[in-house]
Amino acid sequence: MNLLSFVSDLLIKAETFGGNNASYTAYRAVSLIFIILMGLAALAAIILVMATPGNSQGIDALGGSSETFYGKNKGRSVESKLKLWTFILLGILGVCAVIFFIIQIPAIWGLNT
Repeated sequence: MNLLSFVSDLLIKAETFGGNNASYTAYRAVSLIFIILMGLAALAAIILVMATPGNSQGIDALGGSSETFYGKNKGRSVESKLKLWTFILLGILGVCAVIFFIIQIPAIWGLNT
């Protein structure tokens, strides 16, 4: 089942799952909220990963290491903040994905499949 057919099924057919209409409405609303949250978190994480510079020093690594002011304050730099937000967004995405697949269990909502 692909995502498009799943979303259209959520939006159109309440009789697919059986059960009462209120439980299906709640199921549909919660599922759509998690789909939107996961999409936004994934999109933001992709943008942050692409904006974060790599750790490689390239040809400079051959000449040895030289400590710079930037290297000493790396923990407070923009690069470290981008990495921190990337990890936070990926954590949110992971938690939302686990919760989303748990709420797909029909017995939770009292739905018959």
